[in-house]
Amino acid sequence: MTHTFIETNGVQLHVVQAGPSDGPLMILLHGFPEFWYGWRHQIDTLAEAGFWVWVPDQRGYNLSDKPTGIAVYSIDTLVADVIGLIDAAGRQKAVIVGHDWGAAVAWWTAVVYPERIERLVVLNVPHPTVMQRFARRDLGQMLRSWYIGFFQIPCLPERIFRLSNWALLARTLRSSSQSGTFTDADLQHYRTAWSKPGAFIAMVNWYRAALQKLPVRQASIRVTVPALLIWGTRDQFLKREMAPLSIDLCDNGRVVFFEDATHWVQHEEAKRVNELIKGEEREEGDERK
Repeated sequence: MTHTFIETNGVQLHVVQAGPSDGPLMILLHGFPEFWYGWRHQIDTLAEAGFWVWVPDQRGYNLSDKPTGIAVYSIDTLVADVIGLIDAAGRQKAVIVGHDWGAAVAWWTAVVYPERIERLVVLNVPHPTVMQRFARRDLGQMLRSWYIGFFQIPCLPERIFRLSNWALLARTLRSSSQSGTFTDADLQHYRTAWSKPGAFIAMVNWYRAALQKLPVRQASIRVTVPALLIWGTRDQFLKREMAPLSIDLCDNGRVVFFEDATHWVQHEEAKRVNELIKGEEREEGDERK
């Protein structure tokens, strides 16, 4: 792996790169509260499979630029960051893989710029319009998403989560995952990233922008590129029912359920997830539209 900085869409993003530069470009997008390190179980395997793997710290995270304000974290801006990375690689298309918030960005990139996406792989986050519908109308999902409302409060989330060396955030990672998924050493890496000046307020501003800076309305919200949705069914934050509804919005989509995995499926089921990302595994849990 090599570490570099890439200019895109007016910001400088820290990007981990691996694999042959003449291979198919694959961009891995992390979610909250991770950073590039959240793909540590995928990078080498995908590079060895021949992909040119780019793994950015998305804007606001870890070593990447952290512009101030809420509007600069709108979904349309985050999508433009991804397109800028593809341009910086000198490519017309890329395979886009996203988890959590990175999955939301990946979904919307495929909606707005299908001509720039070779293939879409998303993990444990539904299509944005499905998420919006459930967050507003489904009581169970509203209860699971309580923290989105909490994050709208100015200043308070940043103060609370920083207490006792990020104890609440570290405890949340462990309590929502299989035992042993996040080691003490892993959490130290995360604490270092969260402690970067301006990082956590930027991370929370993603949630604020989601409610305050809506995306530009699209003529169609359908995903026309080949799409794979990987879903750990023991997700404490997002309801399983949203997965098939998301595939209904895809022209060529399928979902693979991991019955024993949680929201952190790429950590817990790394080997199988890697095979799916490479496009090499099909199993009984594969449900195709």
